Amino acid sequence: MEEVRFIFWAAIKALSLVFLGLLAAKAVAGLRTPAPARPGRYLFWLKEALYGLILVLVVLGAREVGLDVAAQNYAWTSEKNLAQFQLEQAYANALRAVARRPGALRYWQTLVQVKLVRRQFASVVADMPIIQTLSGGKLDEEDAYRLAACYYYLAEYDKVIPLTQQMIKENRVYAAAYVLQGFTYTAQKKYPEAQRTFLEVLQMFPSQQAAVEGLAHVHFLRGDTAGAREVLEQTAKFPFPSEARKRFAALKALYAQ
Repeated sequence: MEEVRFIFWAAIKALSLVFLGLLAAKAVAGLRTPAPARPGRYLFWLKEALYGLILVLVVLGAREVGLDVAAQNYAWTSEKNLAQFQLEQAYANALRAVARRPGALRYWQTLVQVKLVRRQFASVVADMPIIQTLSGGKLDEEDAYRLAACYYYLAEYDKVIPLTQQMIKENRVYAAAYVLQGFTYTAQKKYPEAQRTFLEVLQMFPSQQAAVEGLAHVHFLRGDTAGAREVLEQTAKFPFPSEARKRFAALKALYAQ
């Protein structure tokens, strides 16, 4: 649907450009000297100048449309590369999209997604002020989460918690923010806070796999292996995919050692 919408608006821009160019050319062609008549040479050069101006404007407009099309094609190709885990190509195409339309938020967001997969966390953090500016001064939920995740992977835990707390304040059912906050508290060895965070999200989403594993791990780190196994055993009451159940079984075997 996004591709169809972009193609539609690009076609509208191109057709509008052609129409306005033809309309302006026709208007110039219809210029007549008022009475008393000025020298014909004056009108000739005036028309030539106006035709030249129209040509320049049409060329500039066509260039803008061409940049839009090129940037979007690079972004689409980058997304396809990323889906196929062709990270070098994805990164190069995302950079090309940003280079052609540096003022377009969506191309920066595509670039950030590629950088995250490439584990370029510091680079994502460096890009976020630009994204924030293009977003009107405030990061949206997904971009704020990406920033918080980068701080987590960079072990800058004190910068994660204010972001996750703000996300949770604005969206009480944003499970990813709770999970990231829980793992951050765990990394800081703030186990009561981590346990409370994981329990909070599991009360809303009892089949949230990452929260289950996080809560079990907190029990284990606190020396409560029985509690860790109990958390995993409680998952039998809720629907989980087979891969998750295999993961839980492996963790239970680990905690039983």
